Amino acid sequence: MFIVRSKDAAWRALAAQQLDLVARRQLNELGYDRFYVAAQVRAGRWRLVADVVVATVTGALSRDQLMWAGVLHAGPGSAVAGRSALELADLSGWREDDVHVSLAKSHDLEPLPGVSFRQTRRPIDTFVTRSTRLRGLPVWKPAPAALLVAGYDLEPRPAFGLLAATVQQQVVAITDLERAIKRLQPLRRAKAFRGYLVDFAGGVESTAERDVATMCRRARLPLPQRQTRRKDASGRWRYTDCEWVTSLGRVVALEVDGAFHLDADTWIDDMQRERDIVTTGPTVIRCSGYDLRETPDAVARSLQLLGVLPLAA
Repeated sequence: MFIVRSKDAAWRALAAQQLDLVARRQLNELGYDRFYVAAQVRAGRWRLVADVVVATVTGALSRDQLMWAGVLHAGPGSAVAGRSALELADLSGWREDDVHVSLAKSHDLEPLPGVSFRQTRRPIDTFVTRSTRLRGLPVWKPAPAALLVAGYDLEPRPAFGLLAATVQQQVVAITDLERAIKRLQPLRRAKAFRGYLVDFAGGVESTAERDVATMCRRARLPLPQRQTRRKDASGRWRYTDCEWVTSLGRVVALEVDGAFHLDADTWIDDMQRERDIVTTGPTVIRCSGYDLRETPDAVARSLQLLGVLPLAA
C-alpha cells in the first residue's frame, strides 16, 4: 500500500504542476499503464483530452489548461508560440481564439480542437522561456514570438501595428527586438522591421526628411520647406514637419507620425494640435513613417490632390 500511495503522490504532484493535465508517456514513466488510465476514465475520475493527454479532473478545459494540453500533446521540445505567447506576456488587443503551439518540423501529430500547431525548423529551445504564472509551461519569448507573427502571419500594416503595440505596452524592449532580428535570420521583412525600430525609438524625425525626399524624387514633387514655424489658434508657436505652397497659394502641410503616435494620449494631443494649426491657414494631412517607406506613392497622390503638382520634365 505504501508503494501505491507513493506513486499516487508522484502523479498528483505532476498533475498539480501541469494544471491537472498529464501525458500518457509521463504516466508510463511513473509506472501507470494504459489499463490503469482506462480504469480511471471509466470511473469518471479522469478524461481523455487527446489520445496522448489525460485530464485528471472532469469538465471543460480553461484556456490555461488548453495551453498545457497543446504542449503535452505536441511532446518534448514544443512550446506555446505566436500570439498565445504574447498573450501570456500580457499583450492586449491581439489575442486569437486558438492556442498556438510550435513543434519540430516533420512531426506527425493528430489535431487537437482549440489548438493550432505550427511546425518549424528553427531551434525552439533557444527561444523558449518558462512561464512563472503557468508553472513552468514552455513558451516562446515575446520578442521572437512577435517578430515571427509580424513576419509570416500578418500583412505589412498590421505587422507594424503589432510590433508597435509590443513596445508601447512594454511587453518587449526595442533592444530585445534588435537582438531577436539577428538571431532569427533568415527572417521575412527583417529590413523593414529595423526601419520600424527607428520609429519606435522616437527617431522618426531623423528619418522623415530622407523618406520625404525619396518620395518627392519618386513622384517628381518639389521638395518641401522643413520645420516651418507657425502660430496656432491659441497663439502658441508650432512647427510643421513639411510644407508646400501650391500654385494657387494654398499651404499644404504633411505631418509624419512615428509609432509613438499610436498611443491614445499622444493621438488625442496630435489631433488637437492639428485642429489648432488648420484654423490658422494650412491644410494638414498626416502619415506614418511606415507610409513613407512602404506606400510613398499613396502619400504623393494625396499631396497632388491638394495641389502639390509634379515638377515640369
